[in-house]
Parts: sequence; C-alpha cells; structure tokens
Amino acid sequence: MKLSRREYLKLSSLSGLGISTGLSTMNPATFAGTAADPSYDLVIIGGTPAGIMAAVAAARMGKKSLLLERTGHIGGLPANGLGATDIATRGATGGLFLEFIQRIQQYYVKKYGADSQQVKDCSDGYHFEPSIAEQVFTEMLKEQPNVTVLTMRQFDAFPENLVIESGGIRQAKILNRTTNQVESYTGSFFLDATYEGDLIAAAGVPYVIGREGKSDFNEHGAGQLYKYWAGEEGPGTTYQGDNSIQSFNYRVCITENPANRVPIQKPKTYNRDEYVSFIEDTWTGNFTGVAIKKLTPAQREENKKRRQQGLPPIVTGTPEGILRITNIVKLPNGKTDGNNQHFAFLSTDLPEENWPWPASGWEWRDRFADRLRDYILGLFYFAQNDPEMPEWYRKSIANWGLAKDEYTDNNNFPRQVYVREGRRMKGQYWFTTHDAQPATPGARPPIHADSITASHYAIDSHAVRKRETGRIHLDGFLSYPTRPYTVPFGTIVPTKGTAGQIENLLAPVPVSGTHLGFSTLRMEPCWMALGHAAGVAASLCLSKKQKVSQLSRRLLQEELIKQKGILMYFSDVKPNHPQFEALQFFALRGFLPDWKAELDRPATATELADWKRRIDKTIPFAAKEGQTRGQVLQALYESARKLPDGALAGLNTK
Repeated sequence: MKLSRREYLKLSSLSGLGISTGLSTMNPATFAGTAADPSYDLVIIGGTPAGIMAAVAAARMGKKSLLLERTGHIGGLPANGLGATDIATRGATGGLFLEFIQRIQQYYVKKYGADSQQVKDCSDGYHFEPSIAEQVFTEMLKEQPNVTVLTMRQFDAFPENLVIESGGIRQAKILNRTTNQVESYTGSFFLDATYEGDLIAAAGVPYVIGREGKSDFNEHGAGQLYKYWAGEEGPGTTYQGDNSIQSFNYRVCITENPANRVPIQKPKTYNRDEYVSFIEDTWTGNFTGVAIKKLTPAQREENKKRRQQGLPPIVTGTPEGILRITNIVKLPNGKTDGNNQHFAFLSTDLPEENWPWPASGWEWRDRFADRLRDYILGLFYFAQNDPEMPEWYRKSIANWGLAKDEYTDNNNFPRQVYVREGRRMKGQYWFTTHDAQPATPGARPPIHADSITASHYAIDSHAVRKRETGRIHLDGFLSYPTRPYTVPFGTIVPTKGTAGQIENLLAPVPVSGTHLGFSTLRMEPCWMALGHAAGVAASLCLSKKQKVSQLSRRLLQEELIKQKGILMYFSDVKPNHPQFEALQFFALRGFLPDWKAELDRPATATELADWKRRIDKTIPFAAKEGQTRGQVLQALYESARKLPDGALAGLNTK
C-alpha cells in the first residue's frame, strides 16, 4: 500500500539521501533468487558480513533466506573501506570467514598472477580493496539460489513494524526506499544483523547503550579514562560509567597514484575553526603517545627555533606526513584503508556527536552521516590547503586523494558510516573483558563449553569525547591485549523482553556484552563467524521444529565444526587435520588446555590417565600404547557421537 505522509514520517523519512547513505543504481536482480516472496524460512535484517554469512550458511543447509539491506550495496564495512582485516591471530577464526579470505586471495591470484604485487599486498587475502570485498560477497550470495537479496529496504525500530505471536516474530514490515511503499515479509526465524540493533529493539529485547563503570564488572579500563596511547593512565580518569559510545568515522580509501586519484575538494559545509588546533600540533609535533613524555625542555626550545626557520619539529614517535591525519594500511593497487590516527588529538573520528545514533531513526542518522562525511573531507582539505599549515607539511601530503575507481556511484566516498557500537543486547551470556583475557599470564582466557567461534582482537575502544584542555588523550581511547578466546552461544541469544521470550530470534551483530567486552567482539571476522553460527542454529531449529531454547548446543557445535568453524584455537592444528573435529569436541570440555594440541605425537601415560579420569566411564576407554594423542581422541569421539547429550553430562571438565 501507499504510505500517507504521517505514516511515512513515522516510519522514517528519506530526507538526507545522497552521498553518504548508499543510494545506488545497483539492480537487486543481479542476485540469484531475488523475486520477492512474502514468506521465508529465515529473514535477515542487515546486509552486513554477518548477515551475508548467515544467509549463505542457511542456504547450504537447504533453507530459504531473505536478506534485507537498507542501502544499494551489500557488504557492510569491508565493502566500505575496512580492507585491513581486524584479527590479531590469523587462524583463530575459521568457517565462512576463512572461506571469504581465501576467495579474496584467489581473486588476486587469478587476475594478476601468483607472483604479482597485488597478491603480495593482499596479504594472503586479509587485505583487500572495498570493491573486491563487495564482489566476493556478491559471488557467495549468487551461488545460493535459496537466498533472496533485496536492497534499498529499510527496517525501522518501531514495535508496530513486527508481528509477534506465541513467543516468536512472524512478520516484519519494511520500507522500500525506491517505491516509498511498505512491504511485509513473513519468516519462521529472524536474525538481527544490523550494526545498530534495530530489530532487537523493535522486538522489545532488553539492550544497553553507553559505558559501564569499573565497579560494575571490575573491568580494567572501564568507564571514564584518559591514557597515553601505549602508556599509562592520566589525570581525569574516574572509571565512572556514562551514556557515551565510542566515535564513528568512515574508512576512507585514498591513494597517491595520479592515474587513479581524485583531488579532495572543500565541502560545502566546511568550517575551518574545527581544524585549527591541528596547526599547532603539526608545528610542535604534539601527539598522544607515551613517547611525548620524553621530549625534554631543551628539545622543545630547539623545535621552536626550527619553527622560526620553517622546518618540521624533531619529536620521536610522532606520525609523519599523511599519518598525522589518518592511520593507513596498504591495500592492493596502490590503495589504502584509512582509519583514525590513534596518536592524534584530531583525526577522522568525530566523537560526541554520534551518541544519539544507536536509538535514533534514519532521518537523524542520515544527517549525521552527511555531517561526518563533510567533516572528514574538510580535515583533508584543511591539511592540504590551509595557508597557516606549514608549507613543508602541505607538500608532504599534496599527492593524496580519493581512489577514482572506488564508490563510483557515490563521488568516490564510502557509502556507510563505520558504526563501531550501537545497541548491545542483553543476552543469555554477558561478555566482559574477563572472557577475553587470561587470569594468569600465558594461559588461556576462560573456555566456554558452548563456544560457537574462537576469536582474537584487543579490547579496543575509540574516543567518546573530543579534545579537552589539559588531557593527555581523548576520553575512552584505549587498547588492551587479549589472547585467543571462545565466544559462547548465549551472546547472540536474547533474554526475555517486553514481548516475552522471543524463541525465533538471534542477534549475531548487536551481541551481548559490556562496552569493553563488545569492543573486541565487534570486529568483522568475529561478526562473520557469529553470523555463520546464527545461520546454522536457525537452520537446525527449523529442521527439528525447535525453539532456540530447545536447540542442542552439542548439535550446533558439531555442525559448525563440520563446516570448518574453529570453536577453540590451537596454534598447530588447522581445520583440514583428520582429527580436527575430535580435537574441538574434547578441547571445549577441558581436555587440552594448552595452546598446542600436538595431535601427532604419542600420548603419554600421564595424559591417558588424565583423559580416562575425565570420561569417568561415560565413554569406553580403550587406548593402546603408542597411539598418538589425535588417534586416542578420535576413538573417544567416535564413541561420544553415539551417546545422547544427557549421557555426556558426566564428563569431568576439570
């Protein structure tokens, strides 16, 4: 039906369309199975990588999925500039994420040759151009006739946009941004793959926005905090929680290649006053790293003399050239992934102004997206052109511009904001920093028996406030090390909300955790793995006609392991090892707590005695002297697979 003006505004207006919102000429018919059907097995809100992996996983298990994306392009942030894959330990996450990475590498090998510079720069598939990420995602979807992809479809977080009956979502109302009409889609299962958590909000699932204080969960770095980058905390730190969220930016794709470079123009909303502090920082070399403390009074005086002579300062550790504005990672074909510069007081992040984003409608979000785009373009323009900027600096960055062959329908600028943090669902498991960090040095973080993926990235949060006088850095800008950890199924399962317990809903993106716990889970490799797991879980529930609460975690894990998912990381075993499934099964039950599995060496008498104690007559134990660890575990696994879940409850995990 046609929307009235009142209904249209309530559902969220289309004002603010344009450069930053992803309006595109892409024809959804380029995807397989795009004929609109009102009913699906699985309805996925959000064409993010997590949503894509969920759709692919469900399709491969014979389920019919609908993937709804608000913009004209699928792929989320990897298709919008985040080309430097955020994973600290390669090999810690497998499944469809690893397949995506391998396809990226294969693309560059096939097009340019195995010994090409492009293949070297793709770093085994972990570094890629935005357009290539979108291309690979699209190919993965096209291969699945059971997946319908509809772009330019907007879901708004109003309860009236969902039909909820008997403990489940039955139907979702979607705004077609091309026709301005409302479409209704029925599904047996629903997934929230949005960066904002719009579906869980509409479904009445409890969620949080903001930072917890240190007193809430005793997390190191929680609450208000000022610290040198890679250094200690400083004045102003209170550890108090508040309603702030970490800043957003765009991951700009820039290049020095004159044949593929578009000069950066002054935006219409340019406000020079926003950037003037950058002048003094450039002349003095002032930055937020702990090394700034080593700058002596004599060195400062010397730098004053150099300034009078029109020379750059000498400050150990300060970023040089383009790195003063943006941190860059090299991508194939002379392009870069340009992120915020962590050592700078002023970069491409825009703190504070994004706080309303998670719970706002798309009209507000579109306005902020335009504001953020103009702010970033203005920063580059200022640095390259302002007459008060040092001439030596302007010359050093004069050759940088936007990549001409990226985002060709969007003035060569990314189409989606980097939404680092939206709503965080209150799920059946609340993930904190303690789940990602070992209790003792060198050990593993806690092992979750219901793990659905392993992952690894730092506790990583960007600033929540702009520059403040006298502070050593921006509030909330931090990073703390972790070790490869396990992510429990409960992080994507909602708790009971205002509409009761929703039994056909999973949320692989707005996952359950504290501000800091979420800050490590929010990386695309982890999100892809969680989306993969959500797609498998939904498919199993549909096949067995079960609610989420009835789903066997063991069955889910076995299916994920078959699909090369890594539920617990070992540095010496890859998913193609013949005893990989057995290893994962028993490792999650505490049998192998070390970082190496050593499956191919003979099991010792001590190890055999320990494993026999752990099974405690639950599984027949007939290990023979001289068998490898892997062979013993495989024999135990073959026996364990024949037993029901209840029988395995007797395993001693300690």
